[in-house]
Amino acid sequence: MTDRPEVLRPAVPHPRRGAVAAAADAVEPVPQWWTPTRALGRAVLLTGLLLMAGVLLGRVDLVVLAAPFALGTAWALRRQPVEAPRIRVAAEDGALVEGGPLTGVVTVGNPDRTGYDLAVVRTRVSPWFKITEAGFAGPAGVDRPLALPLSPGEAVDLELRGDTLRWGRHPFGPAGIRAVACAGLLASRPVLVEPQPVRVYPKTEPFDADEAMPRAAGLVGGHRSRRPGEGGELAGVRIFGPGDRLRRVDWRVSLRARQLHVAATLSDRDAEVVLLLDVLAEAGRSGGVRGPASVLDTTVRAAAAIAEHYLHRGDRVSLLEYGPAARRLRPATGRRQYLIALEWLLDVTAANSAHEPYDQVFGPQVLSSNALVVVLTPLVDERSAAMLARLARSGRFVVAVDTLPDSTLPPRRSQWSEVAHRLWRLDRENTVGQLREHGVPVVPWAGAGSLDLVLRDVARLASAPRALGR
Repeated sequence: MTDRPEVLRPAVPHPRRGAVAAAADAVEPVPQWWTPTRALGRAVLLTGLLLMAGVLLGRVDLVVLAAPFALGTAWALRRQPVEAPRIRVAAEDGALVEGGPLTGVVTVGNPDRTGYDLAVVRTRVSPWFKITEAGFAGPAGVDRPLALPLSPGEAVDLELRGDTLRWGRHPFGPAGIRAVACAGLLASRPVLVEPQPVRVYPKTEPFDADEAMPRAAGLVGGHRSRRPGEGGELAGVRIFGPGDRLRRVDWRVSLRARQLHVAATLSDRDAEVVLLLDVLAEAGRSGGVRGPASVLDTTVRAAAAIAEHYLHRGDRVSLLEYGPAARRLRPATGRRQYLIALEWLLDVTAANSAHEPYDQVFGPQVLSSNALVVVLTPLVDERSAAMLARLARSGRFVVAVDTLPDSTLPPRRSQWSEVAHRLWRLDRENTVGQLREHGVPVVPWAGAGSLDLVLRDVARLASAPRALGR
């Protein structure tokens, strides 16, 4: 055993040494954004070969011939860029409606003190954006590169203008830039920027339902109810009683009968409208706002129009999906509910699944017995027809809106394609007839006045007396 004292390592490093070590650890390696090009390699190779040949052969002319290449390369590399080129995309993300104008900007910049001989910019946008004016727009859109020089510290905005063709969340971008500097001897690595999502709201088709709601259950609203109360619809004249207001006194009848009479009115009440979107199947090919509509296009645009109409009248509107996800928007009123409904509709997608849809959303805690259920369905899946029949048997007021476009045709693959399509149409018409026998009216979506006749029949059935079983 030696008498040498044991050397203990300090638990806390020396303050100066610790600061230096921390600073060294904090320094991250700077990425090398600029790399030599083939032109620089050729210049160095040619200069080296000429110098070696001149020295080995003892020829001064070869050395003199190599001097311009060496001086030119050194002069071009006297000031090299260090930072990467900058690029940014920005698009208008306000109240964009399909078919309306779109404005986007791609900003490219040079943060170095060395100018770029050439900067190549390329960007892409969603195919549902039709770019008509841009610095690098071609016949097919913006998927073409643009080359431009950039001075030190310069930033250039490339403005893109066009139209939106379809609702949804569409990407504006991505975009990339690559620059060349020092007379083409140095090139930057590609700099990419992520796309920016742009919200495009569906175009609300004109819709107006003048008929009354089947059963108005709220306290205030714009629908006439069968209950007496404060409203604008005259229900009759009766004798003045406790609680009646003096402004309701009908003086002409009171003077004739020599007793106070008041004008009785029916209360104005609101109703709850449930828009049920069938997303089990998609059919047709969307051509945008100016082209043919698919099932989802008709469903989303009709839902937006119906929600806008009833929310404008002061009713409560809720939205619900019939599919694997079973998304739901709670009922509410006002303009805020309309904006939330538009945001909710942007995420509607067709999701066909072999499993049965989530049916617990049709319980009494979700669907009120007094609510008017408007089902937007193409009636392509058999489960959709079964769902409509189940809602009708539960005693709710159901209206089915057919969203299948008339132009939906299968691809002609053989001589039997047309015959098979006709048989499928006949089977679908048979399903529609069975639903009508169960008391579910089915009407195609046709914009304004699509539901007037149906709501009139439903309101008449709701006001009719019901027989009580003994």
